[in-house]
Amino acid sequence: MAEQAKKTAGDAILGYFRDFKVLGETRSEYWGVQLINFIDCTIYFAMISISTVFLSEDMGFSDTSAGYVVTVFTVATTIFLFFSGMITDWLGIKKSLFIAMIGLGIIRILMVVMGLGEDIPYRGEIVAVLFFLMAPLMAMVQTVFQAANKRFTTKKSRSAGFSLWYLFMNVGAAAGGFLIDIVRLWMGVSNSHIFTFGAVAAVLSIMVVILMIRREEQLLGPEEQAEADKQAAEDAAAGLEGKVIEKKPPLQIAKEVLAESAFWKLLVLIALLLGVRAVFTYMYLLMPKYWIRVIGEDVMMGTLQAINPILIVIGIILFLPFANRFNIFKMLVYGSMISALSLFVLVLPWNLFSGDVATAYYTMAIISLVVLSIGEVVWSPKLSEYTAAIAPEGQEGTYLGLSMVPWFLAKTVVSALSGHMLGRWCPEGIGEQIKAGTVKFWDSPEAMFLILAIVAIAGPIMALLMRGWLTKGARWKQDEHGQVA
Repeated sequence: MAEQAKKTAGDAILGYFRDFKVLGETRSEYWGVQLINFIDCTIYFAMISISTVFLSEDMGFSDTSAGYVVTVFTVATTIFLFFSGMITDWLGIKKSLFIAMIGLGIIRILMVVMGLGEDIPYRGEIVAVLFFLMAPLMAMVQTVFQAANKRFTTKKSRSAGFSLWYLFMNVGAAAGGFLIDIVRLWMGVSNSHIFTFGAVAAVLSIMVVILMIRREEQLLGPEEQAEADKQAAEDAAAGLEGKVIEKKPPLQIAKEVLAESAFWKLLVLIALLLGVRAVFTYMYLLMPKYWIRVIGEDVMMGTLQAINPILIVIGIILFLPFANRFNIFKMLVYGSMISALSLFVLVLPWNLFSGDVATAYYTMAIISLVVLSIGEVVWSPKLSEYTAAIAPEGQEGTYLGLSMVPWFLAKTVVSALSGHMLGRWCPEGIGEQIKAGTVKFWDSPEAMFLILAIVAIAGPIMALLMRGWLTKGARWKQDEHGQVA
C-alpha cells in the first residue's frame, strides 16, 4: 500500500513537470513577461522589504513617519488599482509595460540621489513624493502581469502558465532578499543602493519589452483556433466580416464588471482573507525593524526574508501535483488558517527556544516563516488563477485590478498603524530590555503578534461559516485537467 502511494506521488510530480511541456506552444511574449516578472520582483521585494529601514536609517524618519510614508504608497496604489487595469486594457500590454518601466527607472535613480545626498534640502519630503509617484506604476505592472498570463497562454497551457509565473515571482522574491544582505552586509553600503540595482533592472526590463513583446492578440490552441475560424465564417455569412470592434471605454468596462454578482462574492471572500494577507505586509513593515531590535544590527534579515519564497518554490513543485484533488474553497480557507497560525509562533516565550535571545528569536522567525509558507502554498496560487479564469475576455485587466483592491486596503491599514505598533510594542532598545527580563508581556513584541494573529485567523473562520453563500452559483469545481469549470 505504501509502495503504491509512493508510486502515485512520484507519478504526480513527474506529471507536474510534464505539464509544463504545454508551454512550448506559447510565444516569445509569454517568456518575455516572465523574464520581466523575475527582474521586477527581485527589485520590488528588495525595495519594499528595506523601505522602512531605508526611511529611518538613511532618511532620518521616525517609526511613525516611516509608516506614514509607506501608507501614502499603499493608499495611492489602492486608488490607482481602480484605474490601472482599465488603462492596461486600453493601452495594451507592451505600451503599459514600457511606460511603467521608464517611470520606475527615473524614480529609482532619484531615490538613490536623495538617499546619498544628505545636504539636499527637503529630501525627506521629496522621497515621500517619489514613493507616491511609484504607486500608479506599480499598480500598472501588477495588472499587466496578470492580464498577460491569460493573454499569452491557451486554455490548455493556462494552468501551467500561472504556476510558472508564480514560481518566477517567488524566485525573484528570494533573490530580492539576498540582494538586501549583499548591499547591507557584504558590500557594506547605503540601503539607497537597492534603488541603484532597481534602476538597472528597469533598463533591462525595457530591453526585454522591445525585443520580445511584439504581438498582443489572445493566443489560441488548435481547438480554440478552429472555434474562432468557425465564428469568423459565421460572421462572414452574416455580413459582419471585417467589421472593426471598438474597444469599450474604461468606465464602461468597470460598470459591467461591477454589475456581476460573481465578482462581488469573490470580493467578499477576498475581504475575509485580508487579515491573512496582511501577514505578508508585516514581512516588510514590521519584521525588518523587529528582527534588528530583538536579534541585532547584524541580523541577516534579507536571508530571513528569502526563506518564504524559497519554500514557496519548493512547495509549489511538491504540492501542486496534488492540489487539483481538493476543492478550491477548502484550499483557500484551510490554507489561510495555516498561514494565520504562523503569527502564534511569535507569541511564545523566547526562552522556550534557547537561553540566548538572538538564537531564540532567529529560531522563532524561521519556524514562523515555515508555517506561513506551508499555508501560502495551499491557498495563494489558485486564487489568482481562479480570478483570471472568470474574467470576461477583454476585461482581464479591469477584473483582476478591481479584485486586487482589498489586498491593498489591508496594506493601507497595516501601513498606517505599523509605526505606532513598533513604537508601542517594539521600540528601539527593546532587545536589551528583553535580555534583562524587564519587559511585561503586554509591552512586548509578543503581545503585538497575539493581537495580529487573532485578527488574521478570524477571517477564515468567518468564511467557513459563510461557505453556503460564498459558493452558491460560483464555479469552484475543476475538471479532470485541473481547469476551473
